[in-house]
Formats: sequence, structure tokens, C-alpha cells
Amino acid sequence: MVSIGCGSQPTASSNPTAASASSRIPCADIKAPHHAYVVVQHMSGDWIQRCIGFAPTYIDGQTIMDRSGIQYQVQYLEAGKAVCQVDLEPRQYRECVPPNSPRWALFIESQGRWSKAPGGYTDIQLGDGDALGWRYVRPEDQAPGSPPLPRRV
Repeated sequence: MVSIGCGSQPTASSNPTAASASSRIPCADIKAPHHAYVVVQHMSGDWIQRCIGFAPTYIDGQTIMDRSGIQYQVQYLEAGKAVCQVDLEPRQYRECVPPNSPRWALFIESQGRWSKAPGGYTDIQLGDGDALGWRYVRPEDQAPGSPPLPRRV
């Protein structure tokens, strides 16, 4: 499934300084019993990842995005939250995912394999070693490839 979105309301993690600071941390809460990852691949092919430690059996998509320190913005829609901007891509936008424009594709990785997310990022539950992946794709790319696999910490 493709998660699309717009961004009139930034999330708590939309502070670019926080994103920059988190790039120096190999894994947030490294001593936690479980770890999950966020991978973001830009249209340029450049990509970043973050590792987040957690204690419960699962961590939800909203929490992992907030704790990752990666900047993102959302728009609230009837169906839930739509993601418009991740790690400052697109640089600027007036409306969230206008027709014939690039969009963020959402993936889930488990046991070394990516699959398209079955719903929005807030619906995702990640277990130990799983990853949430974002890839910024062109509008004509109806079956986008997945982002790179995370490097395990």
C-alpha cells in the first residue's frame, strides 16, 4: 500500500535539529530488549536509517517515527494521517500529494524481506528486528521498488 500525505501540521519530530542530532546516535535506547528500524530513501537514491530500541513486544508506526528523530509532516484526513514530507523531501509543498506529483511509498521489512504496507504508518506494528521503510517515488511508478534493507546494529 502506498501511504500518501500532506503536511499542514508538523509532528513533534519535525524539528530538523533533532533529526541532525539523531544521526550521531547509532541506536536510540540501544540497551532495550528489542530494536526496530526506520529507513528513508530519497528520490535521489540517498538514504538514511534510524534504530529505535523498545521494551514492549511491539512498537507502532507512529511511535517509531516520533522516536526516530526523522523530520516528517502529516495531514489529517478522514481515513487517518497522510504523510506529506519525510526528512525534508519534498523541500516545499503547497498541497499534500497533488495529482501527478511524487509521493511517499510505505513498506514493512520483516526477516530480510520488504513488502508493501497494508495500511497507513499509524496502523503498523513492528516487532524485534522489523523495519518501517519510506521511499519517495515518481507519480508514474505504480509498483515502486523497496528501500534498502537496514543495517542491523
